[in-house]
Amino acid sequence: MKLHTERLTLVPLGIKYLESTHEYSSDKDVTKYMFFHNENIETTAAFLIGVDLAWNQFPITYYEFAILFENKHVGAISLYIEDDRAEIGWILNKKYWNRGIISEAAFKMVEFAKSLGLKKLTANCDSENIASYKVMEKIGMKRVSDSGKRKNFHADVETIEYQYEMDLGNKCLL
Repeated sequence: MKLHTERLTLVPLGIKYLESTHEYSSDKDVTKYMFFHNENIETTAAFLIGVDLAWNQFPITYYEFAILFENKHVGAISLYIEDDRAEIGWILNKKYWNRGIISEAAFKMVEFAKSLGLKKLTANCDSENIASYKVMEKIGMKRVSDSGKRKNFHADVETIEYQYEMDLGNKCLL
């Protein structure tokens, strides 16, 4: 499966992207607001083996795409599906920040989620992760809660979690 935008190609993430995935997933600047941090290459490999397995399940409930920019793997974007909704998430190598890559990939994932017949898209982020919630707002998501708590991998304290949602407009015809 391949999804295309003007500048990007989204392909299934898997073990073949081990080195490039580990480059960004082990970077503390990149994972500052996340629940995980891949301390070593073995942790990254284990994650990618799980991703490979998820792509071979039926039905697929976890889509994890590698983001290719100028034919180089620079990040990932995902949909975790549960019933008629999906949670979207992303990560990007900091060498490629501020280029609109995540916004472009996220718009494509909204389109993909609609094509799957999903009714709602959700996302969560740390209240201090301005770049992430700006993308959520840019693609049309609305903040529905700012009362959640989270403790990120690198944090010593709990922070506020923002929750976003978007109605995808797919109505049940039954």
